[in-house]
Amino acid sequence: MSSDPLPSLPENRIVVGCGGVGLDFLAAVASYPKPDDKIRSTSLRVQGGGNAGNALTCAARLGLNPRIISKIADDPQGKGIREEFEADGVDTSFLVLLPVPLIQCILRNIGLSLTSVRKTRTCIHTPGDPPMIPDDLSESTIFSALDGARILYLDGRLPDTAIIVAQEVWTEAPSVPSALVSMLLRLPNLRFAIVTLGEDGCIMLERSVNAIGSAGSETWNGQACCTSMLNIQVFISLILAESPELEEIDVDSLLEQLKQRKDDRVAVPTCISSLEARLRAEGIGTVSGRLYIGTAEKIPPSELVDTTGAGDAFIGAVLYALCANMPPEKMLPFAAQVAAAGCRALGARTSLPHRTDPRGIGGFMHVSKDVQKIFEIVFAQAYELPQTSVVIIAHGRRYYH
Repeated sequence: MSSDPLPSLPENRIVVGCGGVGLDFLAAVASYPKPDDKIRSTSLRVQGGGNAGNALTCAARLGLNPRIISKIADDPQGKGIREEFEADGVDTSFLVLLPVPLIQCILRNIGLSLTSVRKTRTCIHTPGDPPMIPDDLSESTIFSALDGARILYLDGRLPDTAIIVAQEVWTEAPSVPSALVSMLLRLPNLRFAIVTLGEDGCIMLERSVNAIGSAGSETWNGQACCTSMLNIQVFISLILAESPELEEIDVDSLLEQLKQRKDDRVAVPTCISSLEARLRAEGIGTVSGRLYIGTAEKIPPSELVDTTGAGDAFIGAVLYALCANMPPEKMLPFAAQVAAAGCRALGARTSLPHRTDPRGIGGFMHVSKDVQKIFEIVFAQAYELPQTSVVIIAHGRRYYH
């Protein structure tokens, strides 16, 4: 990764997260234990965890000012969780001090060959009891937590708090693209939605914007929230209007067209987008917008350690990207790169990048158009020679192979 600077942040960089906070005990083992086995771990790490906790830690390291709403234990372990948050710049003023969830992760190395090892994980989740309920926070405390916030993020781990959002967002559409259309139709103020797909990247549907502010420019209300259901991360933001008189196309067919444009030989995260159109989901309706495919980074097997919290890192990076006003074409690859960085060490937070990290983050976004053109020409020629292996190094990273 290069040391190119990230986009400057706006003055308002306060984000609020409400959801899971826990303590992770991460043990790496050579193989998954059989019943009654006694085995030794190859490494062990204890650190704070939880979806909201990890995402806000990532956001803080990227330069935001997060506030966390959750419940933890008023004991030495809870104190350690608070201190870890505070060291990263996460505001813990709105934590309720009660029992804390516990997550235990067992990491397994499955040998596929002498040079290829596939990393897996098994999680054991012990929820805190009693769970957090809305009565744990007074109305004035909630207002105080939200005061001046640019973004609200909900991970769905506190169901009594997030149930209203979950009921509005959930859909039984037959496919991911049609589900995204359903969400935007059911929530007319929804700006966009993203579904994460692990190593397959993500799919984003952005509603068309045709709103002009008082100064004559396109307006953007930086409010957003997120809910997590069945490991699908859905991001929500605000829109004001749709664009009329666009070509109509079936959204599932459009997704297949975009997939044909993917190049699996590109190692770095990329973004593929459609033109603006009226996207139709059979039996559901149509919405005007653009469909995006974001690819995941291809991490070399020798560098892949642990995927715990990769989705949380993706969310934290999206929170940053929203505050930095990144367009989707930059936001999705950036978030994928931050998520990949988090997979290169044991635990969800260990290798989350800092904004001041000398390794840099997001450097690939600064590749000039001339360099990109060179990539296209060289790769096109190599494609005609199937026996040829091509590697292009830029900013110290492998781009094609």
